[in-house]
Amino acid sequence: MSLVLDPAAQDLLFREARTANTFTDEPVTDEQVQAIYDLVKYGPTAFNQTPLRITLVRSPEARERLVRHMAEGNQPKTAAAPLVAILSADNEFHEELPHLFPAMPQVKDLFFAERPVRENAATLNAALQAAYFIVGVRAAGLAAGPMTGFDFEGVRKEFLDDDHTPLMVVNIGRPGPDAWYPRSPRLEFDQVVTTV
Repeated sequence: MSLVLDPAAQDLLFREARTANTFTDEPVTDEQVQAIYDLVKYGPTAFNQTPLRITLVRSPEARERLVRHMAEGNQPKTAAAPLVAILSADNEFHEELPHLFPAMPQVKDLFFAERPVRENAATLNAALQAAYFIVGVRAAGLAAGPMTGFDFEGVRKEFLDDDHTPLMVVNIGRPGPDAWYPRSPRLEFDQVVTTV
């Protein structure tokens, strides 16, 4: 094996990690979320654009509003999870680029002056950051239940604004009873990797 990461960490982050469907009622603290962010913020994005935005849904009233927008099969999971995060892409991320990419402060206007270009870049790079976020949740010893089964426009209107595009809703917490579906198959190396 040529991986340098400890096998236990490999299991925690990948081999044994699963999408959780039930959770215990143990709370997820602000300190845990801060630690997750402080780890995953170092994941690369193009021009360090960092368009991911995280909306933590903590209050019972906000949780009710969110559950109404979830697909029927996702509603009980979202209602019961200790913490729910709405992950979105900030389509005005370019305003931060002079600070985030000081090596080339003109990149803001050079590449991202037009809204459609920003939206494409924001969606791609925020989705990449969302993947880092899920791995960070696992690194914290928690389970993530990412979902795209919801009314995207309803969530945007309810929790975001016209400059933010929802990407996914992630239930977060310690896995509860019968939290896992059986492990689904994966493609083999030679089905995915081609050498030219």
